[in-house]
Amino acid sequence: MSTTTSGAATRVRPAGRSASSLQARMLPSWTPWAAVATSLVLALLGFLASGGANVAGIVAVALVIFLAGMHLVSTLVEGRRKAFDRLASHLVVLAFGLALLPLISLAIDTVSHGLARFDITFFTYSMRNVVGDGGGAVHALTGTLYVTGIASLIAVPIGLLTAIYLAEYGRGSLARAITFLVDVMTGIPSIVAGLFAYALMTILFGPGTVNGLAGALGLSVLMIPIVVRATEELLRLVPNELREAAYALGVPKWRTILWVVLPTAASGIISGVILAVARIVGETAPLMIAAGFTASLNSNPLANPMMTLPVFVYDQYAYPGVLREAYTERAWTGALTLILLVMGLNLIGRLIASRVAGKAGR
Repeated sequence: MSTTTSGAATRVRPAGRSASSLQARMLPSWTPWAAVATSLVLALLGFLASGGANVAGIVAVALVIFLAGMHLVSTLVEGRRKAFDRLASHLVVLAFGLALLPLISLAIDTVSHGLARFDITFFTYSMRNVVGDGGGAVHALTGTLYVTGIASLIAVPIGLLTAIYLAEYGRGSLARAITFLVDVMTGIPSIVAGLFAYALMTILFGPGTVNGLAGALGLSVLMIPIVVRATEELLRLVPNELREAAYALGVPKWRTILWVVLPTAASGIISGVILAVARIVGETAPLMIAAGFTASLNSNPLANPMMTLPVFVYDQYAYPGVLREAYTERAWTGALTLILLVMGLNLIGRLIASRVAGKAGR
């Protein structure tokens, strides 16, 4: 054994094994990129030799060549352990890339097709008396804001209070029954929520009652379990030491929940609510049944059908009129608007959550 001393530190290195020899057993950092380029060239040459070239096929064959080649080279140079570590890392990156492909493809298609009608007319005109080209989706955008806002006003208080009960007070059979019902509600099909809202409005106001409030009731049924689950988990993550410190100062439990527990979990709760809103804003089936169809702007959620963006997209694509291209363009633009709306909601939620978390931290 040889010993190397530097100041007060002493390192022991096996005899005959130097630092340069240890470093020599590592592949250079540019090796994976060179392997990618070589794999693509080999795959392309193989397809050209066979008499044809297909982009998807070339990429698939190149991935196989890359994984096999890198594993072999790494085994020979770095050893089996490092080779399997590299293989696992490459598989993780590959899985991540495959997961991103549908998202990237969807975004590209939606933007490329939706920009054709992404203009002032689309956001200022409705489809009233429009046949063929022209018209817009202001009635659908307004309906979406009304229905989603009312559904949030119904679902968020109910979900928050239910979650507080389950996390802070709930014990015994009642809490277990509520938890079971919340789990069942999480998995119900969205069209069942629409049928429930339609049946409830029929009982209360008579047959054929279709309006924005009915659509909001259907969406709130879908939103409540999401809010309950997200809020309950976040409340359970609040350290018990904070509650015990408040109790030691003589603070009652309800005030501890209001002024200690909820502010601590406020950022996560807001994020959960925003995710619940993003979950329901794109629902179509319950709104088709409970809110109905209309080509006109309706600002009264208590009377007459109310169009929403998801139903507008479905209606434009499924029931084209004289000029099919015009209806398809409006459908793509409606889908792009819906995606931008969800993205905006998520950004707003993250901004509010960061500000609330900063204030809670101080």
